[in-house]
Amino acid sequence: MVDDVPLDPGPRRFGNIAFRRWYQLLEDRASGLLQDYLPDSVISFPHSSKESALTELQPYLLGSFGSSQRLDYGTGHELSFLAFLGSIWKLGGLKFSADGNEERGVVLGILEPYLELVRKIILKYSLEPAGSHGVWGLDDHSFIPYIFGSAQYGPAVGPTDPTPTEGSHPDAPKPGNVATANLVEKERAKNMYFGAVGFIYDVKKGPFWEHSPTLYDISGVRAGWAKINKGMLKMYDAEVLSKFPVVQHFPFGSLFRWERDPDAKAPVATVHTASHPIKQIPSSPIQALSGRNQTLGTQLPWTVPNAAGSGPAGSTQAPWAVHRSVPSSGVPVASNSIAKHKTSEEQINESKGSMQPPTKASWAK
Repeated sequence: MVDDVPLDPGPRRFGNIAFRRWYQLLEDRASGLLQDYLPDSVISFPHSSKESALTELQPYLLGSFGSSQRLDYGTGHELSFLAFLGSIWKLGGLKFSADGNEERGVVLGILEPYLELVRKIILKYSLEPAGSHGVWGLDDHSFIPYIFGSAQYGPAVGPTDPTPTEGSHPDAPKPGNVATANLVEKERAKNMYFGAVGFIYDVKKGPFWEHSPTLYDISGVRAGWAKINKGMLKMYDAEVLSKFPVVQHFPFGSLFRWERDPDAKAPVATVHTASHPIKQIPSSPIQALSGRNQTLGTQLPWTVPNAAGSGPAGSTQAPWAVHRSVPSSGVPVASNSIAKHKTSEEQINESKGSMQPPTKASWAK
């Protein structure tokens, strides 16, 4: 289908509008594709909704390939594909296996090819990152490959063994190899983590620590890939599942319901959620209009002091990664604290020897 829709030759500032024609083609074929490739047992699976299974599955499938309106793709669209797979599992299309072979087959046989297709679409139609934090985020488009990719390099475990929190597989490469392009190229076809990093090298230029400082910090983890995997899971909960801009676009129905658990405990504050911006409610409409004493909505990140001293206000750092020093051949990174008025000579003197990457991920020790 990607080859069926050529690029639009007209001028554009962001994504190519031909993506809208491709997305329309997907919408036209989605119902037929689901009926052709899903077994009848899934389509006719009994459930509580008045709508058919196809009616609920189709929005998750369509939401997995970006926004035709905004010409972008991000972790919310990736989440939609996870919901699509989860829905098929709930409808009996995927089975649980005691040895994990079924689950590994889903990750390597369905999820990884999906990510490869999405990258092809992003490159061809120049899709923008959806809701990206820029250099302060983990990745402009994806998160899932870092979870499964780090798990691939974790210690071998049996079906009844607890999930390890430290250590690596004996044949696993070092996490720090992600900062070297030729080492990434050797591993990207074997591992989802390195595959995602390899795509970053495809679309971005310059030193790795400069355009991907969070991943660079995480690459300094000394406790192995298992610790990286544990941190990625916590970070995914904070940066994707707990973000309103992501969840507000998620469709709920009988397969994934929006309902409050009366027995649910209040979420425990973590280093991730503690960095979220606090929304203050104005005491009066006049105060809301003035905006002098209250913070409403989203402000420009450089206008709000950040207590952590790095990254834009409200961004979540990787608290489980170590602060890595920048290579000596790199270019000094400017301080992220609120700038004071200084002479150019003072700024030059301060920048000398200030080789500090802009993020901190404190769980890598």
